Amino acid sequence: MKIIITGATGFVGSNLSAYLEEKKYAVEKLSLKKSHWDFNRNADVIIHLAGIAHDIMNVTTIDEYFRVHRDLTILLFKEFLNSNVRDFIYFSSVKATADSVDGFLDENHYSNPKTPYGKSKLEAENYLLSQQLSENKRLFIIRPCMIHGPGNKGNLNLLYKVVEKGIPWPLADFDNQRSFLSIDNLNFLIERIISDQNMASGVYNFSDDKALSTNDLVKIIANTSGKKERLLKIPKHLISFVAKTGDYLKLPLNSERLKKLTENYIVSNQKIKTALNIDSLPITAEEGMKKTIESFILDKK
Repeated sequence: MKIIITGATGFVGSNLSAYLEEKKYAVEKLSLKKSHWDFNRNADVIIHLAGIAHDIMNVTTIDEYFRVHRDLTILLFKEFLNSNVRDFIYFSSVKATADSVDGFLDENHYSNPKTPYGKSKLEAENYLLSQQLSENKRLFIIRPCMIHGPGNKGNLNLLYKVVEKGIPWPLADFDNQRSFLSIDNLNFLIERIISDQNMASGVYNFSDDKALSTNDLVKIIANTSGKKERLLKIPKHLISFVAKTGDYLKLPLNSERLKKLTENYIVSNQKIKTALNIDSLPITAEEGMKKTIESFILDKK
């Protein structure tokens, strides 16, 4: 089976490419950065990963979000419709439907994103869903939550550095629950989708089976790295004040990062598991997180 992957040099793309190649799929990497691009019209699957990562420092323009997420996706999908490729897998985001969640997020949640990132992803989704597919084609819109794994830094690496240095975690007063997605579980799900000829097109959330709190993460990091867990409960209003100051002074802790570290964001993965007839994913949330932390430790050596 021939698989075309855009964004193949990014964290998810490089890991997914390697995983599929190990499974003996023929992977072709497509860059959409060139002014003139084309792909193998007789391939079996297009996995569209290319996009702008969530911009914590807010330096990406609104126009750029829509150019990359919506406009490029539309161009690629039009070419897909005129090709012999069977499946189109678009990587959107849970942020395309909601910036914050009360309870848990499933695929029936009313979509009302507030950021250019989420809005541009949703507009791409809406276009794809509005198009007529021929009987031999399928469309999968994947909405992953925060993805992590070896080689990925981001906020988890910041948290690791705090714990590794023995600094007390100052946000322990925030009692949150958040879904994550191990790169191993992501790879597993994508391979199962493309190998299952009977799976129906649709929108599917991707997440690990269990949500974790930031305090859980601190404990996992401490236990994995052989450090003592230090949880410090500074009042929430004081932390929020520091984060707002960080917005102006470009400090490591700003409002966007504080939100990512402390918000409740529980994502249901029941629909994708039901569609694939599986009870649980191969890697637990704790196992996946431990593997990521172990990679941070190895990188330091």
